[in-house]
Amino acid sequence: MKKLRILSAVLKKTKADKIVLGFVIFLLVSALIILLVEPDITRYGDALWYCYAVFSTIGFGDIVATAFITKVLSVLITVYALFAIAVVTGVVVSFYNSCVEQQFKETKSAFLDKLQRLPQLSKEELEEIAEKAKKWK
Repeated sequence: MKKLRILSAVLKKTKADKIVLGFVIFLLVSALIILLVEPDITRYGDALWYCYAVFSTIGFGDIVATAFITKVLSVLITVYALFAIAVVTGVVVSFYNSCVEQQFKETKSAFLDKLQRLPQLSKEELEEIAEKAKKWK
């Protein structure tokens, strides 16, 4: 649950949440249009199922588009889904990289601080620095 809140905060901070929200709205409206124009789809749930099969690029084949508008919407849903997934993935990876970089800077800063106070350090702290130096080799 905490990770989901962090992801939500990151998406809001980078404005990527608007892309995700736009995609969800586009998907729901597309399902409604598909329900209205596609003769084989008689329930909104089936239209949403078709949209899922399209945007996940799985294409189960249980529902096939016959109307021209549905075919156009299918292409748009697929392109929008790929774009939204790419943006969200990029934002998450970028956030993760910045967290790792921040941790590295903090570790490096603490290590350099200890090096500057080398004569004042205890024997245990000196051994700890020696062990870290061996690991970084």
